[in-house]
Amino acid sequence: MDASTGAAEHYGPAAPRHDFECGTDGPRVIMVGVDGSPTSEHAAAYAAGLARRQRCRLVVVFVGTSPGLVGSMYADLAVAAADANDEIAAQLRRDVRRAAEEMGLPVTFVVREGDPFARLRETADQFKADMLVVGVSAQAGHRFLGSVATRLVRLGRWPVVVVP
Repeated sequence: MDASTGAAEHYGPAAPRHDFECGTDGPRVIMVGVDGSPTSEHAAAYAAGLARRQRCRLVVVFVGTSPGLVGSMYADLAVAAADANDEIAAQLRRDVRRAAEEMGLPVTFVVREGDPFARLRETADQFKADMLVVGVSAQAGHRFLGSVATRLVRLGRWPVVVVP
C-alpha cells in the first residue's frame, strides 16, 4: 500500500443514508487525525462519541513521518522510523476496528505519509469531511511555527475541534 495515497479500510456497519430533512441535517463525515499520542487518543474518543451521536461516518487518519524526511545520510534512522510508523499504524488499525465493532459505528481508517497538515487537508477534501478533530500539540516548537491544529483552523475550510 502506498502510504502517501493510502487505501482506506472500512469497518463497522455501512454509514446510514441521510436524506435531507429540515432541522436534522448535521455532519455526515467527521475526520480525526491520530498519531498514537495521548492527546490524539482523546481526540479520537471525542470524535467517535460525536460520530455515534450524530449517526455519521468517522474517518480516522494516521499520518506517519516520511522516511525521506530523515535523509538518506541516516539510512538506519529512516528504516527505524518506517518500522515505528508501521507498528503505530498496525496498533491503531486494531484499535479502530475493535472500537467500530463495539460502537456499531461506520469507520474508515486511512494511513498517509508525509507532512501531517498537508495530508490531513488532502484527506478531508477527499472524504468531504464536515468537521475535523485533532489533539492539541505537545511539541514546544509549535509555539513558534504553528501546530497542525492552528494551521487547520487558520485555513478556515472546516470546523476544527482541538481536544486537550
